[in-house]
Amino acid sequence: MKTVFKLALAAAGLAAAQAPLTLEQAVRQAAERHPSVRVSSERANAAAAAINLARTAYLPQVNTVAQVNRATTNNVYGMLLPQSVVSPISGPPVRDNRSSNVFGSAIGFLVSWEPFDFGLRKAGVDAASAAGRRAEAATENTKFEAGAFAADAYLTALAAEQQLLVSEAGVARANVLYNEIRALSAAGLRPGADEARARAEVALAENQRIQAAQAARIANVSLAERVGAADELTLSSGPLLSATPGEVEAAQSTHPAAKEEAAAIQEIQARQHILDRSFFPKFSVQGATFARGTGAHPDFSILGGANGLAPTFYNWGLGFTATFNLTDTKVLAERKKIEAANERAERAKLDLVRQSLDAGRKRAQAMLDGARQIERNVPVQLEAARAAEQQASARYRAGLGALADVAEAQRLLTNAEIDNALARLGVWRGKLAIAIAQGDLEGFLKAAK
Repeated sequence: MKTVFKLALAAAGLAAAQAPLTLEQAVRQAAERHPSVRVSSERANAAAAAINLARTAYLPQVNTVAQVNRATTNNVYGMLLPQSVVSPISGPPVRDNRSSNVFGSAIGFLVSWEPFDFGLRKAGVDAASAAGRRAEAATENTKFEAGAFAADAYLTALAAEQQLLVSEAGVARANVLYNEIRALSAAGLRPGADEARARAEVALAENQRIQAAQAARIANVSLAERVGAADELTLSSGPLLSATPGEVEAAQSTHPAAKEEAAAIQEIQARQHILDRSFFPKFSVQGATFARGTGAHPDFSILGGANGLAPTFYNWGLGFTATFNLTDTKVLAERKKIEAANERAERAKLDLVRQSLDAGRKRAQAMLDGARQIERNVPVQLEAARAAEQQASARYRAGLGALADVAEAQRLLTNAEIDNALARLGVWRGKLAIAIAQGDLEGFLKAAK
């Protein structure tokens, strides 16, 4: 019983794994699984964390230090410019240089907080929020592109499958003719040259089938790459092969690519606002407490032993500090020029995106118009090709025509059948191109259900 249950589960799992993939499923899976989407999503997560980081500027800063040392006590008069090599020494200066050394220790806390900043911290949070909105817009654009590429790959794979089916029918038709001519040639009713020519036509049709199978396999692999599938996919065509799409309305007013560029401009403007808020004094309320210990007395005597390892004297203090960097004027002016140039560059990119989208819409409409004309003309082509093939075959069987005419008519019929199989998909592809140019796939996916 357990074995039967396991086999049933395995069969159910295999059926689920091999379930035909619809166009909508391909688009959804690509938008969820494609690595480029994951990259954009993680960048959006990083931008969201940066917003919380910017908000920490409102919190007071608490610094602490603890230190134990063993050092000499030689101190001198004189000024020392700020640097990071020579350690400061407290206490009175000594007359003689000595090598004696003592323990020293220190521990302290400093709390500093800016009660007001003329809007600088808020500008920083706003800039981080603008960066987050740009990252979100980039993620949405990446998802849209992944879905659009998947939809195009789906139609390509479906077209390759149809071309393969027609090519297989062409091989079967060529084989029927070859077998018929071979029998007639064996009976002495047709020359051997006709049999050789018919065999060559079979080989030619087989080569066409092999190329179609190769294209179908490559297209299937490309689609699997887009949707994140490891195995070969089985496609569910839905109405794509049986119905012509009607008008597809776009619900989205702004293309995701244009939204991303607009968000980039807003981010630069937010950074410019930070620069506008930067040329102000910085005010800080500070409180400190610290303690120190030393193994030396002001009279230069040394206590020895473990004296100085523990702090023995403490201090505390409260204060209000104002700092202002007078040299920031030139620096901020140049940084503003940089951001202004960046904004102009992004606005030019937005114009480029809009221009490209407008041209894309026009190209898509031209593609759709041509596909519709071909779809209307293909039935005439197919009917004529079938009639030509039937007439050429009948004339050959009656001894009134040449085999070359039959072979040419069969190739013409195969090409017409391929055009007929792809004509309706061409209209769907034109609709997809318009949906991509408009920045909204939902209407197209709804029509393809």
